[in-house]
Amino acid sequence: MAALFRGAFTAMITPMGSDGSVDFEGFRKNVKFQLESGITGLFPLGTTAETPTLDEDGEEDKIVDIVMTETRSYEKARNVKIPVVLGAGSNNTRDAVRYTERAKKAGAAGALVVTPYYNKPSQEGIFRHFEAVSRVGVPIIVYNIQGRSGVNISTETLLRIAALPNIAGVKEASGNINQMMDVIALIKSKRPDFSVLSGDDVLTLPLVACGGDGVVSVVSNLAPSLISEMVNSALNGDMTKARSLHYRLLPFFKAAFVDGNPSSIKYAMNVKGLAAGKPRLPLVEPTDAAKKVIENALKECNLI
Repeated sequence: MAALFRGAFTAMITPMGSDGSVDFEGFRKNVKFQLESGITGLFPLGTTAETPTLDEDGEEDKIVDIVMTETRSYEKARNVKIPVVLGAGSNNTRDAVRYTERAKKAGAAGALVVTPYYNKPSQEGIFRHFEAVSRVGVPIIVYNIQGRSGVNISTETLLRIAALPNIAGVKEASGNINQMMDVIALIKSKRPDFSVLSGDDVLTLPLVACGGDGVVSVVSNLAPSLISEMVNSALNGDMTKARSLHYRLLPFFKAAFVDGNPSSIKYAMNVKGLAAGKPRLPLVEPTDAAKKVIENALKECNLI
């Protein structure tokens, strides 16, 4: 059985207006831009969306409504399926379960659940956290990102988690290609339907070359068609084309994180004229030096 989630997915930003409020119409335009550019699917309300700063009722719920409404309309008009995976992470297991239930109620294709952050749970605590969300009954993408959560999900623990019902795959943002290969060798080899997605744009091509399934991309907020082309070329075995696109985009892969995420990608989107605005505190705009790096990378990659 093929992996449920395979291709290029966008970790969507949340655009803000000049007064710091969510730019809902800008978000709607971004969703349409993604869909019309051929992206495989959308991941709103994750890290890149600044979800910890969003109001749950007035802002998150409206974002869910917009992304689901626009995606369903696009699907109906073109007779296609576009997976939407809603962020459902929390360092409180009860809240993570509740957010996963929201994803199920909204009709999302899945829920993205990050390792509990700040608490620094043991490997057993991590397992039980995912055991709880797995009971909701919607496909779960495990999100492993030690740099933000403070703790790595070991491959042995992920193997246990993958045996739970409704665990559909992992967004691997450990930054450790050796660990990613271990996940493919020890888990995906036994469960071909288990999606292994890169959480780092720069490691997408290496991961797919090793047998991974694609990427949850930050850069695709700005260049969805190019990221889709790179990933699909690699998945279809055209490594020459995929490699060419990888090296074309490499300067921006680096620049998109030069002064943090999503501060850097938001600035780049503003330069390109896409809806983004400034990040919310405690995040701030990139430094002047970082802005120059971003602008130069956009030009070097022919993105503006």
